[in-house]
Amino acid sequence: MDSYREIENLIYKYAELIDSGNLEGMAQLFCYADFIGPDGKLVTRGAEEFLALQRQAVNIDSNTNTPHTKHITTNVIIEVDESSDKATARSYFTVLQSTETFALQPIIAGRYKDSFERANGHWRFRRRQSIPDLIGDLSKHLLFDLKHPAT
Repeated sequence: MDSYREIENLIYKYAELIDSGNLEGMAQLFCYADFIGPDGKLVTRGAEEFLALQRQAVNIDSNTNTPHTKHITTNVIIEVDESSDKATARSYFTVLQSTETFALQPIIAGRYKDSFERANGHWRFRRRQSIPDLIGDLSKHLLFDLKHPAT
């Protein structure tokens, strides 16, 4: 598999894992990575910290073991430097949600800024920054208020 496709698959795998409620699998994508907030500050480092954050943040339905979301990732632009085993990517995300009591609707849209490194012949996340640009009704998705987080 070429570098571009392997990196693109990592980006899409994140969406697939969160939508299926597999927070543990999603966290494994960030074993060697930093997760950066919209303000550019470090939020978590590594899988264990990332998983703890997701467990505190994402509302997983106990009947379906999913968050009832579809993360749609588009406008993926990947730049690979094969000689240094490093790459960057920019993409957009839109999250749709629907539950029995919550009509299908977009709940958030924004951008990811990612960096990757190749180790042992395979690409992996090194850094992800999630930047929300448009925030809708996240009340059924998150366990906190993104617009007014607790201090």
